[in-house]
Amino acid sequence: MKLSVIILNYNVRYFLELCLKSVQAAIHQIDAEIIVVDNNSEDDSCQMVRTFFPEVTLIQNKENYGFSKGNNIGVRQAKGEYICILNPDTVVPEDVFINLLKSCESRSKLGAVGCKLIDGVGRFLPESKRNVPVIKASFKKMMGNSKLYYANHLEENEEGEIDVLVGAFMLMKKKVYDEVGGFDEDYFMYGEDIDLSFKLLKEGYQNYYYGKTSILHFKGESTLKDRLYAKRFYGAMQIFYKKHFRQNLLFDALVWFGIQMAYFFRKIPKRSVKKINRYILLSKRHNEKLQSKLLNNIFLEKEISNFEKSDELIFDANVLTHKEIISSIEKYSKNNSLTFKILPNKASFILGSDTAISRGEIIEF
Repeated sequence: MKLSVIILNYNVRYFLELCLKSVQAAIHQIDAEIIVVDNNSEDDSCQMVRTFFPEVTLIQNKENYGFSKGNNIGVRQAKGEYICILNPDTVVPEDVFINLLKSCESRSKLGAVGCKLIDGVGRFLPESKRNVPVIKASFKKMMGNSKLYYANHLEENEEGEIDVLVGAFMLMKKKVYDEVGGFDEDYFMYGEDIDLSFKLLKEGYQNYYYGKTSILHFKGESTLKDRLYAKRFYGAMQIFYKKHFRQNLLFDALVWFGIQMAYFFRKIPKRSVKKINRYILLSKRHNEKLQSKLLNNIFLEKEISNFEKSDELIFDANVLTHKEIISSIEKYSKNNSLTFKILPNKASFILGSDTAISRGEIIEF
């Protein structure tokens, strides 16, 4: 088997359904499997997988083991030469694995490979490509200067060597993952992707960024950006420095103090609520049930010549490919006032997210 896609899920049933549909389309021409590891979700994620995706391997954990251990459990079941760690709040284009696997074949000492991530309104996510968070880069980022933290030697649409990838999408050979011990289970959530990337570098492997392919990451779905998030994030940074950069007691104390100050004086982003006056269905057909649910005029694309600030675009995956949807979101993102939702194939709901600090919106009809 060529590829195993491991998706760790926790209480994002609708985003998981959309993700699985996009992954199924992306592995259509590949000898591949999908493994969903559920970290004891309280919603009906597992029942949804069993009902709609019986061919998917489902592993139900009896408790929430966190990101590292949950993914390690999935990888142990994987049969593929390559594995892909994928967040459940993502949408991948149909050619993503074909393109990346082809790129991998030409790489020597291949570590992990990532691609371009955009958020729910089409903005590039700079954590797609990062440098090792050495002390200087990390503290500057905490103070608002992220120039050294992100891998700015590559443009977002380029490809090349980088140090650190994001755990929302990481593709690599299973034997390499096993060789470096996979994700370090000292991390419950956050920091484990930095740790794994750094372990690969220390073992002589090279990580790569492939910016010619974009995936949609509804940032904020798998976790909320609240006080607990901040506590776990900065706690993970402490673990990372202790493992890889510990020098002496004074230095350790300064790092610890700096992380604590960054936690207490962090800026909490505020969510703005958009008033939507028009929904525009990008499709080739009307959807009476959806129109009735929203109680707003839903226009087909061919009837609209100009978009307004109060518009929300709904992409119909019954007639559009996931690649077309992702490309359109990138295209329309130039209009900063537009927001987006997706109607998954054969589904009775739409979803989307226009903020990274809270759950996205799901509308059932």
